[in-house]
Amino acid sequence: MTTRTGMRRQAGLTALYLGVFATLWFSVPKADPPWHTLLVVGSVAALVIAVTGAVVAARSRDAGAPRDRAADRRYLLIVGAEFAAAGLGAWLLGLAGWSAFIPVLVSAIVGAHFVPLAPVLRDPLLKPLGGAVCLVALAGLVVGLASSVPAGLVVGTGTGLLLLGYAIMALGRARLPAG
Repeated sequence: MTTRTGMRRQAGLTALYLGVFATLWFSVPKADPPWHTLLVVGSVAALVIAVTGAVVAARSRDAGAPRDRAADRRYLLIVGAEFAAAGLGAWLLGLAGWSAFIPVLVSAIVGAHFVPLAPVLRDPLLKPLGGAVCLVALAGLVVGLASSVPAGLVVGTGTGLLLLGYAIMALGRARLPAG
């Protein structure tokens, strides 16, 4: 059973990690004003959420709570597979001359990795987040192939917004009373 302190800590860590990654996604697209300004604002907001998440996590440390080593191993395995697939896929797309679609592939892999992470992190809402991120990747692919709009702009903005929104939601859950 997860304690209230443990749930607050997990919510803080979620906001920290997703805030950092949202910042990275907002930095993917190269855009002219006004998009550039909006992406910078998104990056700053995501960093503020990440720092807030770090504070919540640090203040919610439960020294007596034992670590779930099996869950830690599953988490590392999933994230390791994600990074390996993204790295290999990016390398292959680069070799094929399709580097403009690397953000699409990485976004799809990021979205897919949330599905097996949901039970490990005991957060079933990660599954719809994963589905939404995969839909953003698909939208980026279609837009990138069918128009002059760069796929990276669609994917970077969309994935960044989804991760930022989820990080904000996680902080909201950290503030909710138990029950």
